[in-house]
Amino acid sequence: MRPLPHMTEHKVTSSAVAKRAGVSQSAVSRVFTPGASASQATIDKVRKAAAELGYRPNRLARSLITGRTRMIGLVVAYLDNQFYPLALERLSQALQARGYHILIFMAENSTQSVSKVVEELLDYQVDGIITASVDVTGDLAKRCAQAGIPIVLFNRGQDEAHLSEVTSDNLAGGRSVAKFLVAGGHKRIAHIAGWQGSSTGRDRSLGFVDALKELGVHNITQIDGMYKREVAAQAARDLFRGPKSPDAVFVGNDHMAFAVLDVLRLELGLSVPNDVSVVGYDDVPLAAWPSFSLTTVRQPLDHMVRTTVDLLLGTIEDMARSPAKIRISGPLVLRQSSRIPKGGWPLHQV
Repeated sequence: MRPLPHMTEHKVTSSAVAKRAGVSQSAVSRVFTPGASASQATIDKVRKAAAELGYRPNRLARSLITGRTRMIGLVVAYLDNQFYPLALERLSQALQARGYHILIFMAENSTQSVSKVVEELLDYQVDGIITASVDVTGDLAKRCAQAGIPIVLFNRGQDEAHLSEVTSDNLAGGRSVAKFLVAGGHKRIAHIAGWQGSSTGRDRSLGFVDALKELGVHNITQIDGMYKREVAAQAARDLFRGPKSPDAVFVGNDHMAFAVLDVLRLELGLSVPNDVSVVGYDDVPLAAWPSFSLTTVRQPLDHMVRTTVDLLLGTIEDMARSPAKIRISGPLVLRQSSRIPKGGWPLHQV
């Protein structure tokens, strides 16, 4: 058995790497600083010397010099909804590609819980914070601004003018579903809404209901599904208990829509879409599985992630930058859970 190598008595310094590579110490610093400029020849020499000496840059020391930790805090309320694990993965990848490290914190969707988590992130001296599916109070946002730490809300909007946010165009998405269902000849249309305490749930419902009324549909049954699978399932049972059950249901997100489909098909023995059409919102990968084949509004996730990261990092570089509220449109993706209008439909089909 080969003996383990002895640990060196002293840490390898950047000056030792510079001497081995035959370059200046500032060149070593540039090579290990994300975004800094260095020639490929210099990069190759420095990394070769660093590998030979076992050198690793001291990021903590660098953060003390630059005032930047290159860490971003991601705060999310829950991961049951299949949209959020995917969103966190894409956000993490996008930030890491820009040279940032990620701290992910879970928080209950309450003022006290979110405040506690954000205070912890301030203790870690993160450079910025992205919140997904959670609200941020005005006082908390001001506390972060005073600390020089910008916040961007992802997939959640608030009335606070000084908060930046990136969402899909939920109003337009809800309107497109209403127009689609009416064009398909549906008369008894119900809505199992997303949690009405959230901007996403409210906006999807508002766009949907307003468009239906404009199209002459006024008797709309709406139940708050709370973004919870079990609540949505019970809402479906309640909606289809009477003799005049809906012939179409718009569900506030795919996570709830899967539960609704299971109840309609497996418990109630209904044919989807012959007896009832079902439309969701998000277009998570599971929606394309043949067992669901869910018609749904697609949230343009990659576009939302790029915009969120650009907005946050741009604000880190320029704290005087004005807040932005950005809404990005996504298509209605047609699958087999809904009846297609006889005249066809001009939006995205798969």
